[in-house]
Amino acid sequence: MIATGAGAQVADLRSTSALRVCSDPAALPLSAQDGSGFENRIAELLAQRLELPLQYFWFPQGMGFVRKTLLDGNCDVMIGYAQGDELVQNTNHYYTSVYGIVTRRDGDLAAVDHLTDPALRGRNLGVVAGTPPATHMARAGLAKDMRGWDLFVDRRVENPVGDMLQGIRDGTLDAAVLWGPLAGPLIKDDPQLQFTPLLKEEGGPRLYYRITMGVRPSDQEWKRQLNSFIRRNQDDIDAILHDAGVPLVDDYGKALKE
Repeated sequence: MIATGAGAQVADLRSTSALRVCSDPAALPLSAQDGSGFENRIAELLAQRLELPLQYFWFPQGMGFVRKTLLDGNCDVMIGYAQGDELVQNTNHYYTSVYGIVTRRDGDLAAVDHLTDPALRGRNLGVVAGTPPATHMARAGLAKDMRGWDLFVDRRVENPVGDMLQGIRDGTLDAAVLWGPLAGPLIKDDPQLQFTPLLKEEGGPRLYYRITMGVRPSDQEWKRQLNSFIRRNQDDIDAILHDAGVPLVDDYGKALKE
């Protein structure tokens, strides 16, 4: 009886009068307090289809983000969350993307499309510390060439991805290996930089991830409602992602999705 009551209490946290979204206020290109991120646009589409006003609960990503936002009942959905994380319940995925390498368009690394390419040896390479490509890079003998950045920082005061991209522009870095939805939109209209998806890497860990919406583990009906939204509006979601410059791949990270 106690467990049942607790479950009902958690389930009751979902608002039926507004779409309450958990979001980072300074995580461009994903989300921003001014609404300019592509996840903001997806949230707007969801609110429109549900005929509910859109409300945000802003909190910087990092340690405690899920607990302070979703699990504490301050909001009801995370618009972008990697499939398989045990902290939340995942909806069906609505896109799949991949890590890739950012280089100068006119540079001598522009043709590199795999991390075992000998051209990367002895170059200054940026990567987010602890991410899957860092393991591949170390295995490829690039450990001494890697410069690591911490992604889980307060983006209101630090900008690790932006710093890496600027490093490639000014020559302090030769390349950076980054998550596609972060890098792709930021360089979509950049005449100097290009993003090449890493579709040829062998062995683990995998470099592609299916992105879902995250809800509380108890919110089964809410998950079904979101799955219906994704199924019915996939074309509109794809259009938002393409317009933003998010590199989309098939569900197995083998080929780009047009």
